[in-house]
Amino acid sequence: MDSINQNSYGSNGHGAIKLDSSMKNSKNSAVEVLDPPAPIAPPLETPEQTAIPPVPTPPKKSSAKKFVLLGALGVGAIAASVFGYRWWQFASTHEETDNATVAGHVYQISSRIPGTVQAVPVDDNQAVTQGQPLIKLDQRDYQVKVSQAQAALVAAQRQAEAAQVTITQSGASAQAQTTEAQGNVSGAIASIAAAQAAVSEAQSGVPAAQAELAQANANLEKLQADYTRYQTLFSSGAIARQQLDSAKAAYDVALAQRSAAQQGINQSQAKLAQVQQGVTSAQAQLAASQGGLQKAQASGVQTDVDRSQYAAANAAIAQAQAKLAEAQLQLSYTTITAPAAGRIGRKTAEVGEQVQAGTPLMAVVGNDLWVTANFKETQLARMHPGSVVEVKLDAFPNHMFTGKVNSLSPASGAEFALLPPDNATGNFTKVVQRIPVKVMLDAASIKGYENQITPGMSAAVTVEIQ
Repeated sequence: MDSINQNSYGSNGHGAIKLDSSMKNSKNSAVEVLDPPAPIAPPLETPEQTAIPPVPTPPKKSSAKKFVLLGALGVGAIAASVFGYRWWQFASTHEETDNATVAGHVYQISSRIPGTVQAVPVDDNQAVTQGQPLIKLDQRDYQVKVSQAQAALVAAQRQAEAAQVTITQSGASAQAQTTEAQGNVSGAIASIAAAQAAVSEAQSGVPAAQAELAQANANLEKLQADYTRYQTLFSSGAIARQQLDSAKAAYDVALAQRSAAQQGINQSQAKLAQVQQGVTSAQAQLAASQGGLQKAQASGVQTDVDRSQYAAANAAIAQAQAKLAEAQLQLSYTTITAPAAGRIGRKTAEVGEQVQAGTPLMAVVGNDLWVTANFKETQLARMHPGSVVEVKLDAFPNHMFTGKVNSLSPASGAEFALLPPDNATGNFTKVVQRIPVKVMLDAASIKGYENQITPGMSAAVTVEIQ
């Protein structure tokens, strides 16, 4: 070994080894595996030492090393080929991204009415169920409003009842007055007809009385002439006193008949005037009856007015009921409940705090979780809802979660940004867009991790594509 070590260096002391001669002469040495480590270089030789001729070095037996190296290269090539094939096969049937996060429903809890916080029966990170009270506000102000609304409703109901009674009474009275007025009108019309018939009768009696008067006048004139002639004859003694008395008596009778005929005319005219007055009276009665009928009809109009007031009272009842419902609704808002089952987060409400409507008080993180994976648009060609998904969360690197693609976003994430890009202006630089993909986790794969997985966790998603 010493000779080998001594002769393994050249005359210049730089340790040059002749590998060609050693590799040619090492075909028969199949047992030697590795050469011993090279010794430390000797100190520089003096000129006298360099003049000594080198001793020939026997050839090294390193064929085994060559075969091991070639075998290792072959195994490595085979392993690389197998790995490359499997990687190519996996890459051709899967799409993956680490631009993914866990998402879920985060319900912001706020008050719908102003008030003072009276109690907060929950704490941070506490699990709650749907409908469980979270915050209670002071109810006294809203209970007063409910009482006021109830009183207003009762008053409106009483007004409606009074209006209904008035409608019933005025309706019955108006009906009776209308019936009576219609009867009076009918009676007045009948009276007018009877009076007009009496007028006709009286008018027909006047000519008869006038004819009797004319006859009485003619008879009186004849008897008056006879009586005058008998007086002349009696004065001359041509006739007896008896004849003169008979003529005078006949004259007196005719005079009385004329007076009676004149009285008959007067009576007929008086009767005619009387019956004409009856017609006038009947007509006046008819006018009065018609006025009564109009008054009764006006009472019917008043009934319509009462009905309108009743309708207005019913509208007031509806308005009072709406105000009562509003007051009761605001009273119910004094108890703020959980909109869904989940856990409490970011609680800021404290007892005694004065809150306004819309003031954030806490948040409830729902139990429904999913993963939002932002794939490149070039990765979506063969991705469809229902595709099998493997999810690895950074928080649990040793557990593989499974799920399925639920849906693909209708637009890229950039379109939902506050300032979406406008490629029609300025210089254009094409950038591959990312499309959010919603992945629903299988319930069996997250069993035991329900209370540990939270929205916002980072994830790596692999989707099996067809």
